[in-house]
Amino acid sequence: MTPKTRAWLLILLISALCGVTLWGVIWYRSRALSPAAMLKRLPTDDAVVLYVDVARLRTAGILELLDGSKVGEDPEYQNFVRKTDFDYKQDLDAAMIAFAPKGKYMLLKGRFDWKSLKSYVLGNDGRCNNSFCKMPGSMPEKRISFFPLQSEIMAMAVSDDDVAAMRMNDVDRRPDAEIPTAPIWLSIPPSVVKSGQSLPPGTQMFARSLERARTVTLFIVQEGDHFAAKLNVRCAAESDATALAADLNKTTGLLREMIAREHEKPNPADLSGFLTSGAFRSEGTRASGYWRIERSLIENLLGGR
Repeated sequence: MTPKTRAWLLILLISALCGVTLWGVIWYRSRALSPAAMLKRLPTDDAVVLYVDVARLRTAGILELLDGSKVGEDPEYQNFVRKTDFDYKQDLDAAMIAFAPKGKYMLLKGRFDWKSLKSYVLGNDGRCNNSFCKMPGSMPEKRISFFPLQSEIMAMAVSDDDVAAMRMNDVDRRPDAEIPTAPIWLSIPPSVVKSGQSLPPGTQMFARSLERARTVTLFIVQEGDHFAAKLNVRCAAESDATALAADLNKTTGLLREMIAREHEKPNPADLSGFLTSGAFRSEGTRASGYWRIERSLIENLLGGR
């Protein structure tokens, strides 16, 4: 083999390796991210994590309840839709959001017009460097940053750090977390449960019973003509799980008695009906709970009616 032939073979080999590497990068960035893979990109320390499978809710007709909501009527949102051609009710398929102490981190899956989004940023005192964009939010401490993690996945952050979204470029090496297959689930860290911060009114009395929990996951599933909220709690010891289930059953019974003393009945269309429907049990180091959710409650919460 002549030196000239060997040189050409080396060039061909290097070109082939570069092509394979480029194909590998394109394949890796274009493959669909599972909820478990999405979770590994979010900063989850002391963060409440919410996942919503918007596509499944759209199929179930739940998103129709948002037609009269404040979100749809908000002038700023309507302006955003008009200038970016993005409407979450049609174009968003899934969202995973970490409500962390230092900001909100979001992975949004859907159909995005990246060119229009970039124009929107530039027209609102923002800047874009290649595909990474940042712009001021509604308050000085709310800086918005985002970039396309994949063509159909946006990594977005709202924080006082105007490049916070870049944190989602990294993948955490921790083992896969236990994730429900439900269309909506919420993971609550023990730190939030113990402090009671950011919890809806009327739920703090239940939160006190969860202070012994190691992990708390709440998820929502459809059951025929109604929905159900299910609680999955992992405790350090079997005795903790047993005590937790007993405390939650006792608290639910106490709430029923309080409503009865007021000569009222739990209303399925508000939190009184939801909270008093709770039933709890334990098995090993796990405690579980169940609440029935009527469609009227969803209409009131989501539709603003």
